[in-house]
Amino acid sequence: MKFKPLLIAIYLLPFWSFAQPATEDISKKLLLEDMDYLYNSLIETNYDLFAYVEKSKFDSNFELVKSTIRKDSYSSIEATALLQSVISAANIGHTNIDFPSELYRNYAYSGGTLFPLELLFNDNKALIKKNFSQSTEPRIGDEILSINGESIDSILSQITPLISAENHYFKLAKIEAASFPRLYWQVFGKVDQFKLKIRQGDQEREFNIPAIDLIDDFEMKRNELLHSEMKIEFNKNIAYLNPGSFSGDEQKFKAFIDRAFLAINEKNISSLILDFRNNAGGDNHFSDYLVSFIAEKPFQWTSGFWLKTSQPLKNHTRLNNDLEKDYFKQILAKKNGEVYQYEFKDYIPQKEGGRYKGKVYVLINRHSHSQSTVTAAQLKDLGYATLVGETTGEYPSLYASQFKYQLPNTQISVNSSKGYIVRLNGDKTAKGLAPDIFIKSQLKSKKDSVLVKLLEIINDGE
Repeated sequence: MKFKPLLIAIYLLPFWSFAQPATEDISKKLLLEDMDYLYNSLIETNYDLFAYVEKSKFDSNFELVKSTIRKDSYSSIEATALLQSVISAANIGHTNIDFPSELYRNYAYSGGTLFPLELLFNDNKALIKKNFSQSTEPRIGDEILSINGESIDSILSQITPLISAENHYFKLAKIEAASFPRLYWQVFGKVDQFKLKIRQGDQEREFNIPAIDLIDDFEMKRNELLHSEMKIEFNKNIAYLNPGSFSGDEQKFKAFIDRAFLAINEKNISSLILDFRNNAGGDNHFSDYLVSFIAEKPFQWTSGFWLKTSQPLKNHTRLNNDLEKDYFKQILAKKNGEVYQYEFKDYIPQKEGGRYKGKVYVLINRHSHSQSTVTAAQLKDLGYATLVGETTGEYPSLYASQFKYQLPNTQISVNSSKGYIVRLNGDKTAKGLAPDIFIKSQLKSKKDSVLVKLLEIINDGE
């Protein structure tokens, strides 16, 4: 088995974490204590835990999950799933417990195997996106009806409680991003053989396929879906710019944006395509810099940014942040439980010669997470961009601004949404960001079918 340094990349998804539970079992008593701690701390730390669910329903789910804890002890992976089933009931994507990546890594290096098919969920169908098995059957685009005699709907009903998201559409998108084979393992454990019922066109067929090696046959052969790379390309009078995620090395990001717009303006480009698809998000320090090359006047990225402070947040802030910055000073100065609005200064656009003045199109999809959706909405609301692609799973007005804390017994990390971000135009509607031009991705196409279609639309218009 080859060692794969890049396996570490699977832990960098925004809803996954390095801080994972210990591998030993946890007693019923300690797990129940962490359950109660989780419940109380979620109310304490979240801006509004019950924004999308009635408290009575959240409480009923909490008691139901607790009632299933009957054994004397639980494995780390069992404990993680139980805790995820509590927190996901809030239906807030940024309030979550991450996939147990450390346990997955241990499983990988102990000869772990996986279900060999990546799935895509379209029109209430589970479609095969990639086949990592040695067989040419089943094929890309085939619909999975059942696995080992269990319907795909039943399987998903056991996976979705592990996923925090605002709606079912976004839950399925997050299953795609995290990878169905990984999540199938988390729920069902190691399975050696899979009996599949498949729909191919008008026919139903059955296949028997073996599990595949986790590292050599899966991780070594795939790329993460949320993996937006910095890229600039030119096609006649059209520029394509993928800025990458809005996080990481800020100076590297700014240097790339500087070079990109210098080239765009030198070539006198008439149409610019910004690609925010499959983007994990980040923060406004990155996105505002990008927008400053398009904006004509000083601008904001949100119409309101509200925060709730708490003792766990203050503890996290003291350990991890620059306490000389006003943002963090205010967190520490406010009383626990206090809700307040943080005011951002207007962001100043680039100077006249550095700004781009042509048409702007922004590509979005169900995997435009967090800040990428917020920025797409920002450009739309400022009147600078036409949105293209499919509706986002993320909401442009959202509960976010995550911070982490750990449960005392299991040491499992919890992500809490301390803030509420309101879309720049003030619309607080709880729905995804819809495109102005809808273009459906073609699963079987070897090319970027959405980008190809947009290029056709732009060229026809010119």
